[in-house]
Amino acid sequence: MTYAANDNIQIALIGSGGMGQGDVRDALLNPGVKIVAAADIYDGRRKRMEESYPGIFTTRDYREVLERKDVDAVIVATPDHWHARISIDAMNAGKDVYCEKPMIQKVDEGKQVIEAHKKSGRIFQVGSQYASALSFQKIRELLEQGAIGELNMVEAWLDRNTAMGAWQYSIPPDASPSNIDWNRFIGNAPMRPFEPIRLFRWRNYTDYGTAVAGDLYVHLLTGLHTATRSLGPKRIYSTGGLRYWKDGRDTPDAQLGIIEYPKTATHPEFTFLLRVNFKSSKAQEDFGFRFIGSAGTITTDVRTVTVARQPREKEPGYTIETFPKAVQEQFLREYRKQYPKQPVTAANLASNGETKFVSEVDAHRQHMTNFIEAVRTRKPHFEDSTFGFRAAGPALLCNTSYYEGRICTWDPNTMTAG
Repeated sequence: MTYAANDNIQIALIGSGGMGQGDVRDALLNPGVKIVAAADIYDGRRKRMEESYPGIFTTRDYREVLERKDVDAVIVATPDHWHARISIDAMNAGKDVYCEKPMIQKVDEGKQVIEAHKKSGRIFQVGSQYASALSFQKIRELLEQGAIGELNMVEAWLDRNTAMGAWQYSIPPDASPSNIDWNRFIGNAPMRPFEPIRLFRWRNYTDYGTAVAGDLYVHLLTGLHTATRSLGPKRIYSTGGLRYWKDGRDTPDAQLGIIEYPKTATHPEFTFLLRVNFKSSKAQEDFGFRFIGSAGTITTDVRTVTVARQPREKEPGYTIETFPKAVQEQFLREYRKQYPKQPVTAANLASNGETKFVSEVDAHRQHMTNFIEAVRTRKPHFEDSTFGFRAAGPALLCNTSYYEGRICTWDPNTMTAG
């Protein structure tokens, strides 16, 4: 199907939790977009969608949404263990798909989504909004211009210090087997007796979520890959533990990743250090990136980008104090032949100034706008299924490394784990 510039695009939401409902609100900010259907396994959220958008169709079974001829595109915002299955079903049903990150829960699902995407010819975009953040596009320009010399290390952190930041989401007091389709929620996960906390705080459990790495490392990897055009790393190690939120979860609340990236045509080898801490020293959320090069650094908090240039030393200096005096004099004679002493003038006085760039664009809203534009024009955004797998695969291998206590390898060209 194709759309004229003034045609309506009718969307449906599958998974009507906080992120899904927020995605719908962002989608509706775009002219010509209408919400026509929603699916959720908790009746309360279906009712909330009906209150917010009177007249829409709602169901517990997402397949009923995919059967509707009036649905052009779907937003998949379910727990992670349903992302791949629903995305594949939706594309096979002829729907365009905006799938919340991570695109997959298990590494072996990645190529299945890519295959369905290519075969269907539909628009598929992963909902990791840093791919649309102007800050990372600006950093890409700066890196490619050589603003900080050769890149050798990148640090990123996303720390939180609130209960909501640590996934302690509210549980509705009416939650019961009568208004929740428990079996449908479980899906391909191990069957358990009805336990509402596992549904409404599903990120805390590896049966349904992807832990810190899938929820937050994917954002950091998305930003890095956008800025560097990298296809992915070659070696991955992650460690951490459950330090504070000992509430029955089986995922860490503090995690560190050390990821090695290979040499490419645009960058030498570099190391990526990722950190997430759910009991940090900051009042709310502390997010940032630091790109470290041979001639300076670039930092960002998504809204701002700051470049601090550190010119390379014109001479290396020396440590000769422990040598005999005659040897010191011999060393200095040879040293000054190679590095003649220059008088300090206004022209050669070193300057380590900073340059700052500021963006007022909301990355969440822009990312959804990019999806709507792709649906309308049939020109996809670059964060497609392949890009999504290149971020999700290494993130999930951080979990493998953490839980199995080993270094993982990844082939960025074939997108295959070692």
